[in-house]
Amino acid sequence: MDFDGFYRDTSRRLLRYAYGLTGDPAEAQDLVQEAYARAWQRRRRLAGYDDPEAWLRLVVNRLSADRWRRIGVRRQRAAAQAPAPPAPPPSEDVVLLVRAMRTLPPSHRRALALYYLLDRSVTDIAAETGASTGTVKSWLSRGRAGLAAALGPLEPALMPEGTHDAH
Repeated sequence: MDFDGFYRDTSRRLLRYAYGLTGDPAEAQDLVQEAYARAWQRRRRLAGYDDPEAWLRLVVNRLSADRWRRIGVRRQRAAAQAPAPPAPPPSEDVVLLVRAMRTLPPSHRRALALYYLLDRSVTDIAAETGASTGTVKSWLSRGRAGLAAALGPLEPALMPEGTHDAH
């Protein structure tokens, strides 16, 4: 396996996926870095896998789940430390979407991130998560409904051209 090529071909997608799970660019970068460090340690074994990128996503997913479990402890530690220098603010749309994603159960977040950020099919997501295609469809449907409820109605000015009602 050409690990450098593998990294070049997959790192941007994996970062998008991690960002979809965490909603935090720095945390997403940390998760991806850790996943590739683990992949490098297991590169010979990884070369024999049918889909090494799926293995990376699994690692990122597990690291992300661990992060959500530890988030309370990290907040306490962060409060005791000096604040980091300010980063440029995300757009209002990103803030709203991330806030809405955080209200969803992890399975719904994961399914939405795989489907919309990585263009994975329902069948691919089912295979990767070990769930049935019906369960994945349910996660996607419930995830979209949860996002719609969390986001509320869109203002007409925010809607794409041609989607306004003609009254």
